[in-house]
Amino acid sequence: MDTAEVFLSVLVVVIIVVSLLSNVLVLICFLYNPEIRKQVPGLFNINLTFCNLLLTVSNMPLTLVGLVSDAQPGGDGFCQIVGFLETFLSTNSMLSMAALSIDRWIAVVFPLRYHSKMRHKDAAFVLGYTWAHSVSFSTVAACLSWVGYHRLYASCTLSNPRASSRTQFVIFTVFFHSFTFLLSFIVLCVTYLKVLKVARFHCKRIDVITMQTLVLLVDIHPSVRQRCLEEQKRRRQRATRKISTFIGTFMLCFAPYVITRIVELFPAVPINPHWGIVSKCLAYSKAACDPFVYSLLRHQYKKTCADIINRLLKRSSLNASRRRHEIQNQNQSQSQNQASGVPPTVDSQVQIPALCSFTECPEQQVSAVNSL
Repeated sequence: MDTAEVFLSVLVVVIIVVSLLSNVLVLICFLYNPEIRKQVPGLFNINLTFCNLLLTVSNMPLTLVGLVSDAQPGGDGFCQIVGFLETFLSTNSMLSMAALSIDRWIAVVFPLRYHSKMRHKDAAFVLGYTWAHSVSFSTVAACLSWVGYHRLYASCTLSNPRASSRTQFVIFTVFFHSFTFLLSFIVLCVTYLKVLKVARFHCKRIDVITMQTLVLLVDIHPSVRQRCLEEQKRRRQRATRKISTFIGTFMLCFAPYVITRIVELFPAVPINPHWGIVSKCLAYSKAACDPFVYSLLRHQYKKTCADIINRLLKRSSLNASRRRHEIQNQNQSQSQNQASGVPPTVDSQVQIPALCSFTECPEQQVSAVNSL
């Protein structure tokens, strides 16, 4: 093995570890939190998570074996099964991302009709289509013996060693990537750009209300005014950043591999073998990115992870809540003693929060302005 192959082997190991841990964490959060299970997007997320997990445990290790040994892992029949799974899981993952974008589009553009337009049975119907779509392409490739070990990618995937069926394989490959990668990409762009348009419209409305409020509050602290202006800027950038992440990670991870598969159809164009492995690693890296892009960075999943950690460490949030109530009760009793002329008792472990006016607490000013 040369230096490049060693680096690629380490990269595959890192992708396997990150993908396995992150997707398992998403699955644990889904099973732990009933609120996540009640939500319709949770069905799409769990389907995407299962696809990523199966891809991580079935295909990625065999790619690592093929890269290290420079040989086909297992026999031809075993490799055909693995290639069938790879085709099915990658297609299902792409279509699940498209389904999530459609769900977000309905939720943002039609918020009042979302629960009637996207019910659990509607989500189940969409998932049924993604499975049927994925199974159909995978079955056709397997029946025509177009799945096997591909040395360029060191993995069991779409491959055609026979020259007699080259034309049919070219047509199938173009058709397959057009109705998986290209279709999903178009759906992502159309839906998320409409979501971005609505988000920018609402940001403008919020900005107008905020500026009107700042004009009315003539005695507002200068730091609060500056913070409000900064929050306006962050609000405008937040939606753009999230949507760019959804579309950008999809293109960055899948586009190099799909383009390489299309270029490979032209025998006159040489392809560096190291680039084939790199493009495959990029496609695998999407399984490690998806848990963070679609789940773990959301507030609901962060809170669920914190609750799980607290439970594992035997830290009950009930104790903290009881402690806050004790502090509040002690503060109230001290206030009553002060009103009646009785000197307050001082507890060195309890710090009585200082009361402040609206103009003396800039952060509370910000929260008040933002709540308008």
